[in-house]
Amino acid sequence: MRVIAWLVEGTWPSCVDAVRAHAPETAEVVLLHVSGEEVPALAHGAFAGLLGRGHPRGHRPAGDWGSDPGDRVAALGGASAARLLDAAAARLGRPCVRLERTGRPEHEVVTAAEGADLLVLARDGDRARLGPHSLGPAVRFAVDHAPCPVLLVWPETAPP
Repeated sequence: MRVIAWLVEGTWPSCVDAVRAHAPETAEVVLLHVSGEEVPALAHGAFAGLLGRGHPRGHRPAGDWGSDPGDRVAALGGASAARLLDAAAARLGRPCVRLERTGRPEHEVVTAAEGADLLVLARDGDRARLGPHSLGPAVRFAVDHAPCPVLLVWPETAPP
């Protein structure tokens, strides 16, 4: 059995706890984090369009952040994702695979779920009430397009 747990800042503990509660000990567990490309791209664009008087992107030494904040934002995002995956693996307390992807989160999750037996994810919308608004657009897409069964969890106690 292969279980994919989509981990997002703020809701990942509930997904890890759901895997601990519902996945057999023999299951292959994949902890998945997806970093969107939007924020670094916006920083790159702002620098290039408004402030870009520095070196062209291809003409800087490796590891030199230069003045382009997009490079630094992307590096910080990667470090943050690694810390989240480390914390999730520690909370899980059993062997797992850590998978980090970059792209449109909903598409990357659906792609990662190919061949999986279960996808675990948490509600990301309005968590103050029951109903369809408790799912944000990315989670709604993943639920609607997942090629496997989905376990949808509340990040905290469900509202009345």
